[in-house]
Amino acid sequence: MSAELRDFDKEAALWDEHPGRVKVAKDVAAAILRNITVTDDMHVLDFGCGTGLVTLQLQPLVKNIVGMDSSHGMLDILKNKIDRLRLKNVAAKFLDLESGGTLGGSYDLAVSSMTFHHIRDIPGLLLQLFSCLVPGGRLCMADLDPDGGRFHENNAGVFHFGFDRNELRNLLLDAGFQDVRVSTAAEITKPDASGEIRTFTVFLMIVRKPV
Repeated sequence: MSAELRDFDKEAALWDEHPGRVKVAKDVAAAILRNITVTDDMHVLDFGCGTGLVTLQLQPLVKNIVGMDSSHGMLDILKNKIDRLRLKNVAAKFLDLESGGTLGGSYDLAVSSMTFHHIRDIPGLLLQLFSCLVPGGRLCMADLDPDGGRFHENNAGVFHFGFDRNELRNLLLDAGFQDVRVSTAAEITKPDASGEIRTFTVFLMIVRKPV
C-alpha cells in the first residue's frame, strides 16, 4: 500500500464532473434509502463527504446532516452548494484523523461512501463511529470489494485495496455493532490501472449500535 497521501484539494474543483462518481453516489444513497428508514427527526453524519454528493441526496429527508472530510478543497465545494441552494440543515466540518482529530457529536445515522479505503486505521475509526452514534443508531458504510489495487490509476493515499466483506463484518462486531446486513450497492465499469476494462463492485454494509 502507498504511504503517499493524495491531494484531494487539487482534485476538488473537477470532482463532480466525473459521471461515474456521481452515479455511484446516487446508487449508494438509493441503497441506503432502500434498506433503512430515514426520518425528518434524524441527526446524520456523512463521514468522508467529499463535495457532498451523498450528503445532498439525504439532506431533504433529515433534520440535519453534517458533511465531514479531511479535504478543505472538497468542503469548500460543499459549502458553495450549501450557500447556492440556501440550505439550512447542512454543515460542512473539517476533520483530519491522521493528525489526531476525533469525530465527536451525537448522531442517529452515520453514512460513509468510498472513504474507508483511504483510512489507515479502520478499527480505530469504527470505535469512533460507534461512540458518536446514539443507542440504536445505524452506520451505513459503502466501499469496494477487493480490487487487487486495480481500481485507482494512482494508489497514493489508498491503504486498503477494497475489503473482504466477512473480515469487515468481524471488525464491526469487534467494535460493538450488531445486526450486520450487506448487499451490493453499485457497479463501476471502467479501465483499471493497466487500462483493461473491468467491473468493480461496491457493497453497502449496515450495522446498528445496541440500544
